[in-house]
Amino acid sequence: MRTATGSKLLGVLIGLAVAGVLIGLYVNKLTLDAGSPAYTVPVTTQGGHKVVDLQIETVAAVGPQFSPAHPDYVSYLVRDAQGAWLRRTVWRLPANATVHVTIYNFDSASGLRNPLYARPQGIDGNSFTLDGKPTDVIDPNDTSHTFAVPAYGLVVPLSGIPDSAKHPCGYAPCALSLDHRTITFTFHTGKQGHFRWQCFVPCAAGWIDGFGGPMQTIGYMDGFLDVV
Repeated sequence: MRTATGSKLLGVLIGLAVAGVLIGLYVNKLTLDAGSPAYTVPVTTQGGHKVVDLQIETVAAVGPQFSPAHPDYVSYLVRDAQGAWLRRTVWRLPANATVHVTIYNFDSASGLRNPLYARPQGIDGNSFTLDGKPTDVIDPNDTSHTFAVPAYGLVVPLSGIPDSAKHPCGYAPCALSLDHRTITFTFHTGKQGHFRWQCFVPCAAGWIDGFGGPMQTIGYMDGFLDVV
């Protein structure tokens, strides 16, 4: 009896190990298939401490320039040091650094399924600025996207532009002269690692429950923080 139980336990452990390897291979393949190589965010040093300025844009439709196969996918973009927008969602950041984030959101509201995410967590002061105003909670119904890093306990809700906006952006890249909301906040990286970030708002129109397509594809509405 004990031998049979031990064999079953060994089988379960082997199965879990195999599953872990397969999941790792799948995530790695998904990252490559999405065409999102890592983008190294420029780093400065202030008082001997590493500081990063991460600028992001969220758009309702990524457009044919960035994604000929999926021009209508909702997406995140990152801004490089020359001011160009890139469809890359795997970002290389230094360990033990301060990260100042600016997000320009050009998308309208979709609403949260879980109102808990309407309150920021895991950032300095658990507060962000929304169009220059300090904010510690928003109306869940006004939420367009979230920027969340589960491993850091970090989540920031992004307010959407109103449906009545007169100058919405069509396809990315979106100019700052068009209607948008500006969100800024600060967080800190810790030890080295490979941490997933994602949007928790079901914003993929045309997919079941809004969570398919770009919501589950690296290079659009989720990615990784490569902390090195």
